[in-house]
Amino acid sequence: MIEVRQIREDDIESFHAAVDAVAREHKYLALLEAPPMERAQAFVQRNIEKGYPQFVSVADGQVVGWCNIPPASREVMAHVGDLFMGVLPNWRGRGLGERLLRETLMAADAFGYLRIELGVFADNARAASLYRKSGFIEEGIKRRAILINGVFHDEVIMARFRD
Repeated sequence: MIEVRQIREDDIESFHAAVDAVAREHKYLALLEAPPMERAQAFVQRNIEKGYPQFVSVADGQVVGWCNIPPASREVMAHVGDLFMGVLPNWRGRGLGERLLRETLMAADAFGYLRIELGVFADNARAASLYRKSGFIEEGIKRRAILINGVFHDEVIMARFRD
């Protein structure tokens, strides 16, 4: 049984481990590894305190996927949320990403975001397809935006709007 729910403080360590595992694949996130535990802890605690949408999928007490939408950093963009998500390799292809995204987007709409944006590696067709299916549109491509292990990756910028 996989539970999809808002993150809790007791998920922080497992969330951090999940982010680190996906980051170290060097294929899906614009990270080489997870941020230090202290930063991850502060990030999650702030999301909980402020009510920002951050959902996790939990199996056997461990985070196996996440989707979070913190606000953009500038005051004039308070209506904008930045979406980040990932699913551990053994849990991909089971509809978990779609379920996580759906739940988090519903929470983001309730929170009041009018625009949600994200960047996805141009060669990650499965993720881009999921985002399109969820109402995101492509706004452009940042060429050679990410450099990992000497390899450049283009980043597709996508957004979803709520009236």
